[in-house]
Amino acid sequence: MAENQTSTTELTSQYIAQVTSDLERNTKEQDRIAGDISTLKEQLLALQHDHTVLVHMQEALGGPRSAEATPASPSVPNQASAPTKQTRQAKPKKAAATGVKKAADKKTTAKKPAAKAPKSAAQPSLVDLIRGHLEKQSEPRSAAEITTVLSEAHPDRNIKTTVVRTTLENLVARSSAHRNKQGSSVFYTATTEPAAAPQSAATTD
Repeated sequence: MAENQTSTTELTSQYIAQVTSDLERNTKEQDRIAGDISTLKEQLLALQHDHTVLVHMQEALGGPRSAEATPASPSVPNQASAPTKQTRQAKPKKAAATGVKKAADKKTTAKKPAAKAPKSAAQPSLVDLIRGHLEKQSEPRSAAEITTVLSEAHPDRNIKTTVVRTTLENLVARSSAHRNKQGSSVFYTATTEPAAAPQSAATTD
């Protein structure tokens, strides 16, 4: 009798353990499926929202209304309306093409005056700009200072310090400017010799 009770107790314990394990597995599976359902619901809501937005955009653009967006109506329009749908579908393409062409024409027309401007307007040369700036100054100026002033006065011209320094050295070589070195810095001033030439000419007359 004791052996039968022992075997029965062991069998009951095995059943209890099996049932407990099955319950845990069932609960975990329910949680997993519930999570999947929640995720799928969110994805479905997102897809439905995107679908609605896309349908409204399609209607706003004049495109054909999709069968999924609008359920089939029992009253089907006659065949004469079919060409009108095709023409409606073609109109946005033509309008887009003409819009792109007009935009391209505007860009080309906008660029043409800018390209012709340097030819039509006689702009002073860099040599004249530098010489005129030096003549207006009462103190020596460096190449960097002259470049800054001329760049602010003429923003449409790409004036570089190296080019200004080379131009100043050419003016010095032609005695149109003086070169003064103060330490490691070099400063330039305008010469007064060109201004004296008209006076000598007037005295000779």
